[in-house]
Amino acid sequence: MADRIILRAGALHDGFGGAPRHDRALVIEDGCFVEEFDGARAAALGGQLIEAEVVAPGFIDLQLNGAGGVLFNDAPLPESLRTMAEGARRGGTAYFLPTFITDAGRKYQRAMEAVRAAARQLPEVIGLHLEGPFLSPARPGIHPADCIRPMADEDLAHLTQFDLPLMLTLAPEEAAPGQVAALARAGVRVFAGHSEGRFEDIAAAEDEGLSGATHLFNAMSQVAGRAPGVVGAVLDSGRLAAGIIADGQHVHPANLRLALARLGAGRLFLVTDAMSPLGTDVTEFDLLGKRIYRRDGRLSDANGVLAGADLSMIEAVRQMDALTGCGLGAAIRMASLTPAEVMGLGDSLGSVTPGKRAGLTLMDAELQVTAVMVDGQMRPA
Repeated sequence: MADRIILRAGALHDGFGGAPRHDRALVIEDGCFVEEFDGARAAALGGQLIEAEVVAPGFIDLQLNGAGGVLFNDAPLPESLRTMAEGARRGGTAYFLPTFITDAGRKYQRAMEAVRAAARQLPEVIGLHLEGPFLSPARPGIHPADCIRPMADEDLAHLTQFDLPLMLTLAPEEAAPGQVAALARAGVRVFAGHSEGRFEDIAAAEDEGLSGATHLFNAMSQVAGRAPGVVGAVLDSGRLAAGIIADGQHVHPANLRLALARLGAGRLFLVTDAMSPLGTDVTEFDLLGKRIYRRDGRLSDANGVLAGADLSMIEAVRQMDALTGCGLGAAIRMASLTPAEVMGLGDSLGSVTPGKRAGLTLMDAELQVTAVMVDGQMRPA
């Protein structure tokens, strides 16, 4: 009984996208969900009792560059990931992929080593997202253009031998024939991003095993009458998933609605693309040699080029609901079950289901995060 937790929720979202169930009690043992009961029985079940007004599956962020004043590229170390977990938790993130963006040579190997070490002690860290350096020189965004390069055989060997969940953002048109297929066979989730690719490039990559697109609409070829580009290829596909930044800055509300209408909450997922200021009051920071400013809800350099987002997961959930009218349940699914499924982790994370890891985001009635649970362990927000 000592390790049993009873969580009573005024409104419980299970992660599948529907309306919440009211006054429910969850039994959590050994870090996993066991059973669900009527909330009136909570006190009689025995165990530590926790109460919350609104409960959702723990939010999962597949694109977190930094938080808590730390940028992963600056310090790819296990200690950085602990700080990032604490900073992101304030916005409701329970699990995340630390994201290492384009850097010189094979510095991404340091990120791999840090994630391997951290995953043994931080259940919040569920894998790694490498965004670059195999991008299009025509679509660098804020990434250092002089570090963008083609994928070599040595890179392919490192990537396919990584033993944890891995998302890799690349420009498919820059990949050699067969590289996407080799990555996909090894279990890597290959996503198109920072790409000037044609519709045909994305279709060919999809045939090789491309999984989706990174921050849909941003840093990629757009829809034109006779050239659908990356955006058109993703929207036309019946299989590809896509991350999207719902901060009201990166993507027009009409395009949020379009993406949701085409992909649905089962293939469209929310990401923060957050940088080191997340969870802090920091107003400016350095990103790989560029000074970045935090102003009016956006992060950008002196020329106005966006540099990630000033966004938390709960803000993304609220914004997605407000800007599209999708409903809170659907927005929560895009922050929980859908990203879990995208990474092949849907059997263990993303929904309030008996047998799954007990990850939860606890909120008050105004959807302000009050606490996060990670594998049955309470973490303060």
